[in-house]
Amino acid sequence: MGGQTKGKKKSKPKRKDNRPNTDAGFVGLSPQERMKLRVHEKAKKKTAEKYSVQQLLEKTEECMDSFDFEMARLFCQRALDVESTNLQALDMQGHICSELGDTQKAKEAFLRAVELSPDEGHNKYMYLGQINTGQESVDFYTKGIQVLLSVLEKQAQTTAPAAAAAPPDEDTELPTAKDVCVAYCSMAEIYLTDLCMEEGAADKCKEFIERALQYHHDNPEALQLMASYLFSTERNQEGKEYLLKSVGLWLPSQKQSAASSSTEEDMQNEIPPYESRVTTAKLLVESEEYEMAVDVLEDLLEEDDEVVQVWYLSGWVCYLQLEKAKEQQESEKREVTEEETEEWKALKEAARSYLTNAKKLYSKLQCDDQPMLEHVEQLLGDLGGELEGEEGDPVVDDDYEPCSDEEEEEEEEEDNAEAPMEH
Repeated sequence: MGGQTKGKKKSKPKRKDNRPNTDAGFVGLSPQERMKLRVHEKAKKKTAEKYSVQQLLEKTEECMDSFDFEMARLFCQRALDVESTNLQALDMQGHICSELGDTQKAKEAFLRAVELSPDEGHNKYMYLGQINTGQESVDFYTKGIQVLLSVLEKQAQTTAPAAAAAPPDEDTELPTAKDVCVAYCSMAEIYLTDLCMEEGAADKCKEFIERALQYHHDNPEALQLMASYLFSTERNQEGKEYLLKSVGLWLPSQKQSAASSSTEEDMQNEIPPYESRVTTAKLLVESEEYEMAVDVLEDLLEEDDEVVQVWYLSGWVCYLQLEKAKEQQESEKREVTEEETEEWKALKEAARSYLTNAKKLYSKLQCDDQPMLEHVEQLLGDLGGELEGEEGDPVVDDDYEPCSDEEEEEEEEEDNAEAPMEH
């Protein structure tokens, strides 16, 4: 039989694979990086199944309210893993990263929010203004003010007719004219600092302060900023008037609050931020309003006793009070009274104590302000050197750690418990 040639088996066409290529995003990654990305995707899916974005943001807010910013960042990131374009989550992430000192991450979050919603939400522009410097900062503040004014105009149109029919609903989230004032103050400060050498800087600074006062005429920070501007242009008497008006709006109520141990939120909101009050103290010293400067500095120390500049200014003002008292006595050409001797001694010891604390704290915190340190050492030299840390002295030692009022009370209770009973 003749051999028959076998016909070639017809090859079947390959079935088209319509399944998604899950490894498409892994191209060029190392095995470790692929594994990490798979784990992340799995966690993201599990989170989306278990929690809604709103629930995650509520947990984020709870952590922020309790100042647990590390945990807040984790919840916020989970929310963004599920919904990367959520504006509330981006805003929260920016705030959290700012609190944690991660400026770059905060900037990225706010810029992403700007990209997604450029004409809504002024806060992101305000934070970008704070994070950046110079003209870039001014540009962000300018855009933020535009958004603010647009919102305020809409509020006025929609709430005016309803205001007569219904009682006002207090909503702290709604922007106010005070927010516009604060934004203009921030712009003015840039022209007093970063852009002070720019052409027309003084005129722009004054213009922004005047605009700030138009929106909130009795704002302490705006009034103080006008005082700083006037001092910088050597109009000292006008500057002093604005400064005293500014301090008069909050210092008496703060002293009253301290005397009554009041912690009313409204009263606290009227008091300028810590850094602003440090500037207040400096301006009061320059204006020779020493007693008022002492009042401000004492409150600052009570609030936070780990700020070198506040200890330094406290010592400096005591030194100046001592010098002024001596000059007055000499100008009157009379003998020093016993009362004056005691007063001068107290001022000298107070100045030495404050300045000694400033120097020790400067070293402990590894500060970088050489001119201030040199002035501290010069003053201590004039006063007879550093004050030795004896029992009862408030001098900061190397192991000094500030404690809260509650900790102090606990320590007092322990001391009382250990003390022998008197019969």
